[in-house]
Order: sequence, then C-alpha cells, then structure tokens
Amino acid sequence: MTQKNLLTGPTLRFDGNPMTRGWQDAVRIDSDGAVLLADGVIAAVGTANQLRKAHPQAVETHYGDDHLICPGFVDAHVHYPQTGIIASWGKRLIDWLNDYTFPEEMRLSDTAYAQEVATRYLDLTRAHGTTTVASYCTIHPHSVDALFSAAATRNQRIVAGKTCMDRNAPEGLRDTAQSAYDDSKALIERWHGTGRASYAITPRFSPTSTPDQLAALGALWGENPDCLMQTHLSEQTDEVAWVRDLFPQARDYLDTYEAHGLLGARAVFGHAIYLEPREIDRIAETGAALVHCPTSNTFIGSGLFDMAALATRNIPIGLATDTGGGSSFSMLRTMAAAYEIGQLRGTPLHAAQLIWLATAGSAITLHLGDKIGSLSTGNEADVTVLDLSSTPAIAQRQAQAKDAWESLFATIMMGDDRAIADVWIAGARQP
Repeated sequence: MTQKNLLTGPTLRFDGNPMTRGWQDAVRIDSDGAVLLADGVIAAVGTANQLRKAHPQAVETHYGDDHLICPGFVDAHVHYPQTGIIASWGKRLIDWLNDYTFPEEMRLSDTAYAQEVATRYLDLTRAHGTTTVASYCTIHPHSVDALFSAAATRNQRIVAGKTCMDRNAPEGLRDTAQSAYDDSKALIERWHGTGRASYAITPRFSPTSTPDQLAALGALWGENPDCLMQTHLSEQTDEVAWVRDLFPQARDYLDTYEAHGLLGARAVFGHAIYLEPREIDRIAETGAALVHCPTSNTFIGSGLFDMAALATRNIPIGLATDTGGGSSFSMLRTMAAAYEIGQLRGTPLHAAQLIWLATAGSAITLHLGDKIGSLSTGNEADVTVLDLSSTPAIAQRQAQAKDAWESLFATIMMGDDRAIADVWIAGARQP
C-alpha cells in the first residue's frame, strides 16, 4: 500500500497571475491548509481537518504558524558548470566569460569532474529549496548526461541542454554547426521525456554561434518542437553592440535568432534588459518567455530589468539565480534582488508576486505549469517548506509582522538555507 503523506500548516495557494491582476485576487495563504502527497503527486489540497478526516491513514507532518508550505522553487536559468566559480570578482560579461567561465567549463571535459559538479550543484540548490532547474551544460555531451543522471537518481524534474558554440570561444569549447546538431539530436533522443527530464536546445548566445550553427539548431528545433530553446538576449550594452557588429544585416538582437528559426512559443530568453520595441512586440506575439536574473544583473553590472512594463504585455516571466554569474544559489536571495531592482525602477514587487515568480511564474516559462510550480491537485509533489523565524533577526521581525505577507517578506529579504525547513521531491522527504 502506498504511503500517503499529509502536510498541514499555513499553505501558499495561487488563483491566478499576480503580475497581470491584483495580487490579493491571485495569491493567498491558507492558515489551516493541507497538502496530501501520494505516488509522487499532489493527491489533494484543502483544509487540515478535511484531509485528516478523508485520509485517516496518511502520515501527517505538521508545520507551525511560523512556517509556510510552498511549491518547490523553480530556477529558470542556470549554468551548473559554473558552480565552482560563483562569486568571482570584478568583471563585466565578456571578460567574465573569458577569465572565469570558459576555463572552468573546459575542466568539464573530464567526465568524472562533470559528474562531481552536477551532484554538488544539485545538493547545493536542494539545500536552498530549489526542486527544478533549467540549466545550460557545456559543449561536452557527457556534461548533459551528468546532470540528467544526477537528477534521475533523485527523481528530480530537470531541464537542460548542451551549450553550443562554434566561434568566439577557446578551441576546447568550440563545436561545429554539424556536431552541435548531431550531439543535441542524440541527447534529445536519450533524455527528452525520460522520467522527469526535458531537453532544451541551447545556443549559448549569438556571438558564439555562426549563422550556420544557429540555422542548424533552428532546424533541429523545427524537428523537435516539443523541446524548449534557451539562450541569452540583450544582457549588456557592449554585448548588444557586439551582436550588431557580428550581424549587420539583423534588425536587432532578437532577429539574429528569429532569422534562423529560433523564436517561438517554447523559446526562453535569459536577461532581456535592453530590448527594442520591435523585440518586445515579437516576443509578445510569439508567446516566448523571458527570465529575470537579478543577482547576476547587479553582480556583473548589466542593468535593471523592466519587470513592470514587460508584465503588462502578458509575456511569461520567470526568475533565476543565473549561477554562477548570479552571486547566490538561493531563490530567496534572488527574490530579494528582484525586489531591490523593482525599487530602483520605482515599481517594487509584493511578496506574493515574488514568491509566484520563483515558483509558478518560472514553471510557466518552462512550459511546466501543469506539472510543477503550484500546490494543485495532480501536480508533481515538489514542495518546499519555509521556516519564517529561521534566525534571531528574522524571528524578531516575524514577531512584529501584522500579517502573513509581512512575515514572508522578512524571510525573502533576509533568509538563506536556514529558512528551508523541509524539501519534498516527487513526494519523498529529502535528507
């Protein structure tokens, strides 16, 4: 007989998108809520009394009033190979890639090292309450195998793809248009839809792919339209200028992808800070998604993402750490940074919006909103439980909070891995 686990206590529920409607109508906290986990999925959601009576054999885990039962965090844009170089000092994007990123990614040419980093990365992110990531790997196919395999041992949902680059990168990190196509095709056949794995076709960004490689990957996506396509877009002004020099015929940065079949509803673009009006229009028209990477944008000095304006266009927007350009593995710290960037733009986000972006919002950008990101019946049972009084500083603020949202906001702004009381992946409580 399958064991049923009943989680009781304050529970986060979504009734809509708080970025496009009032957060009060879209997000709520049920103070006496409950979530029933069985066979790896959420079997029921309701009040504690209702589910206790309906499922008397369930094993109950009760969380007190200073806790919050949430969907597992979804990190929509990461580079797991950069785990070891997180928080490397003092460079802007292009120099940062050359001085830190590319040398470290070359180390993953060693299969054993790739496996070690993949395991370490998933350990670190799980400790911070993250249950799903969408990751760039390296050009080495075994780096993709390493991450998918490490996730499979945990029954963890994962999105990943081989990073493709055939120019403007060290020799040890370049492939070709043909090998990028062939390697990616073989990885799709091996992993996409296997267990909880999804593949994302992954050109790093236009400056490191020739038009031939972009066209080859566009053709591959056309042959596998249920895959995602993830890449970078308009992260820094000098990058945008570089793209203009490399693609003089393109109307704008987005056009370097669109002209090669790499724009569509399942496209996911990281950063997107310096968008032209035409680019915004095309992203909205095609249903492509954007991912906000606030700690990375401040750490590397990129700029301020315009969340408020882009959300009004009904563009799907997720949230991400962008490890290791981002300076933290924590989605709590990422939410805090998103709030701070919103303040600088004069459009601060409410705690309800921040937690939605880190869960349901990110899941929607990855076309996984029907599987993860919300505590909904039938969804996969990925759950993160927050301790809203995890440190003395947070506890004293929590004691003064007027309501649950003030309490949650204090943990968003000051919390770290100590605020993660429990993590459940596919219904299994994690060590």
